[in-house]
Amino acid sequence: MKYARECAVFLFLSLCVRLFGGTPENGVEAVRSDEFDPHRIECALETGYLFGAINPPTDYQIGAFFLTGRIRLGVIRTDSWLRGYHQFYISAIAEPIFKGIENHYFGFNMGFRYNFVQPHARFVPYISGGVGAGGIDSHPEVPGGQGQDFTFNILSAAGLSYIVNDHWKVDVGALYQHFSNGGQTDPNPSLNLFGPQLGVSYSF
Repeated sequence: MKYARECAVFLFLSLCVRLFGGTPENGVEAVRSDEFDPHRIECALETGYLFGAINPPTDYQIGAFFLTGRIRLGVIRTDSWLRGYHQFYISAIAEPIFKGIENHYFGFNMGFRYNFVQPHARFVPYISGGVGAGGIDSHPEVPGGQGQDFTFNILSAAGLSYIVNDHWKVDVGALYQHFSNGGQTDPNPSLNLFGPQLGVSYSF
């Protein structure tokens, strides 16, 4: 009888361990490694070289330097090509004007970026777009020069990220930038610029 009671207690404790003891640790690690959970915060240094196009008042060439912070928003978990995640970003902008009427532009831009991430892929396509404002050393007395210092900007980009490791990425893409003071002066010559962009980012 004593042996039967001991066997019953052992079976009961074994059942409790199975029901409430959780999944073995190696199983937990396997689930974590496969879960799509991008880093929440990202900091980036980006540069580019932009050329005036469409109907510029003069042949502009502008250097572009951005210090950007991004925060992850929604994650799209799907088996389609739309798998990826959204980011909200804010960029500080410094742009020397190498060729053109003005000499420099300083400002900020804020907007959204979407990253298309396929399982186990190191190359990640992205698109982004945003609006902002800043100051340019305007020369309204020169024909074709910007009408005032305060100027809005629009930025949009598309490119490809290469994932170096769990924290570092390198971006290569194409950038479009628009300058305008929103009709606050007459005339209001705007600038439209296109060019390549290169960046490096750290995620955590």
